[in-house]
Amino acid sequence: MTANTEEGMNTMNTQTSLGDSKAIISNQEGIHEKLDEVVKRHLTHASKKPYQAHTQEAFAKMDTLVNTFLAANPDGEIILDACCGVGQSTRILAKQNPQALVIGVDKSDHRINRNVEGFDIDDGFSAENYHLVRADLNDFYRLVKTANWPVSKHYILYPNPWPKSKHLQRRWHGSAVFPQMTSIGQQLILRSNWRIYLAEFQQAAKLVDLQGKIDSLPRVDSSLALTPFEAKYQASGQVCWQLLLNR
Repeated sequence: MTANTEEGMNTMNTQTSLGDSKAIISNQEGIHEKLDEVVKRHLTHASKKPYQAHTQEAFAKMDTLVNTFLAANPDGEIILDACCGVGQSTRILAKQNPQALVIGVDKSDHRINRNVEGFDIDDGFSAENYHLVRADLNDFYRLVKTANWPVSKHYILYPNPWPKSKHLQRRWHGSAVFPQMTSIGQQLILRSNWRIYLAEFQQAAKLVDLQGKIDSLPRVDSSLALTPFEAKYQASGQVCWQLLLNR
């Protein structure tokens, strides 16, 4: 199901291998024709799914950390790094924003507990202003919304694109938690190597009164990439895109 083809979208439809990373293949050539219908349904009917116990427990610990940080640093910032994977982006954002507390969230305990080259425990990098937590973001987002965390920046970097048309509702903008996730952060920053994903999120965001712009990212040395995926995609010759949404 396709509609509204947008000029410049990354619409590769052949099994082309670019270096170590294959370009995304999709049966969509543009924004999904049922996107608005799905988003409006989720805006009308809030998710009532029960919270998972492990996410409630993880959130309670993070909520205590956030409140303690804000009590000690009234002008401090909270940065949320969703889908943080191995946490490389969380560590980099913490280093770039020493005034902030950066919370990285991923559903995989294995990824959360992996050391990343250049950021291992013995390299002398201070970890005082970031925390990595294993949690289900479908629950974590709702808990953050209820707790009203004052998030300044909300990063969603290279989420699973679910490129098959039938999997629209597995994409974040097609999920039941979209209303809560888009209410978090004065800025939302998304990156993907599939421009259609960001174009869909941009269109969905308009339904919650968020405006934004999609730009291509400049190529950087792999050591400067925000995530391992970003380094891999750029090394493979693919264009990486960023959607910046401002409240």
